[in-house]
Amino acid sequence: MLFKETKLKGVFLLNLEKIEDGRGFFSRLWCKKELEEKNLNADVVQSNISYNKKKGTLRGLHYQKAPYEETKYVRCTKGAMYDVVVDLRPDSPTYKQWLGVELSEENASMLYVPKGCAHGYLALEDHTEVTYFVTQFYKSDAEGGIRYDDKSFNIEWPIAITEISDKDKNRPDYEG
Repeated sequence: MLFKETKLKGVFLLNLEKIEDGRGFFSRLWCKKELEEKNLNADVVQSNISYNKKKGTLRGLHYQKAPYEETKYVRCTKGAMYDVVVDLRPDSPTYKQWLGVELSEENASMLYVPKGCAHGYLALEDHTEVTYFVTQFYKSDAEGGIRYDDKSFNIEWPIAITEISDKDKNRPDYEG
């Protein structure tokens, strides 16, 4: 696994270290030991999948409130997505900053999203599938979120948002 730190403190892009031959390639996708050596939370308790039928579908921006905060490992397994992380950690040097990266079936990259950050993604292709691993069990009454167009962050989405849940569309302004 190849680790690349992003502009947000503690957020990493993880790339495959491929061993290739005529059959294709082999790579380690997950290694608790390697993650822990980088001081990253590798205590995954659940894996989730999201299927997005249409290009322009937005999911997020979500987070879990303390003490149920979760770290996420996010990977696009089919299609392509624009993955966004917003740093909501008040004592972080990158507090209230955001990062957007393209994850796709083709680039096979994974994004490490530490606890205390909001996360969401926009499908860039029809039939986009996303898998993510989390370090905390979901607790509905600990769910939090920020609106995709909240002026506190001015997130620049690369394509028009055409599908979004009412809950995500109607979230209040961020009060952090």
